[in-house]
Amino acid sequence: MRAFEAAARLLSFKHAAAELNVTPTAISHQIKLLEEFCGQALFRRRPRPLTLTSAGEQLFPVVRDSLDNMSEALSSLQSGGERGRLHITGTNAFCARWLLPRLHGWRKLYPGLKLTIAGTDSVLNLSAGETDVAIRYAAKPPDEGPSIRLLRDTFHVVASPRLVGRIRAPMDPADFARYPLIEADWPATDVKAPTWRRWQKVARARKGRVPDLAAAVSVNFKEELHAIEAAVAGHGIAICSDALIARELAQGDLVPLSRISLPGYGFYIVHRPSHSKLPAIRTFITWAQSVC
Repeated sequence: MRAFEAAARLLSFKHAAAELNVTPTAISHQIKLLEEFCGQALFRRRPRPLTLTSAGEQLFPVVRDSLDNMSEALSSLQSGGERGRLHITGTNAFCARWLLPRLHGWRKLYPGLKLTIAGTDSVLNLSAGETDVAIRYAAKPPDEGPSIRLLRDTFHVVASPRLVGRIRAPMDPADFARYPLIEADWPATDVKAPTWRRWQKVARARKGRVPDLAAAVSVNFKEELHAIEAAVAGHGIAICSDALIARELAQGDLVPLSRISLPGYGFYIVHRPSHSKLPAIRTFITWAQSVC
């Protein structure tokens, strides 16, 4: 099958032999055995150049895809090799807005190490093997295994210039109430969540009178990712993580409206301590740190 796939792909017994490090005679012999098994010719040998028969054209994509699938499956089982596949999980917002835009660089550097990315706000279990690497968003390092802090974020009040115009100075908090306010859901037990209620509390401590912005929220999203996208689209003012809107801030698609910000948490890369893919995991960690 390997001899047939190489010969069909290259349309040359000679080139297939060179690729597989055998003689052209060996390739020809393997093809003849396969043709005898199939009961019909797979190649037209005359006149040159070599071409596939209709039977060969029918068989080639099946053999090619089967060999590719077997190679991928075997590579994924290699212990700690650079080849194979890493399963990575992170929040929906982190995967979509931080990881995804950087993946073109990963593919160029490590084409043999493939990634399966699970963007979810559910916590996949490392010890149960549900994922190889987890990027946790937490106040302190996770205790699931070795971890390293990739970055820490800060939350800013931002909006699209399409909504508020090209502002030259910070807006007064009282002015926010003139626009739709956007908020993402956070656990009720998280007293440090970057909500409008917490922001107005900090603002009142610094500026005195600030309207009840928490009561003025007009659109609430279950997903942080959707709240960010709504702000980018100009649907309202939102409190967003600078790590997740860095591109929009740099391009001016979102503008900060206040100097009052809220501290966020850390993004920690964590994995099992004795993982069979440890060299590949270390490669991913080094790469992630280099593109922060």
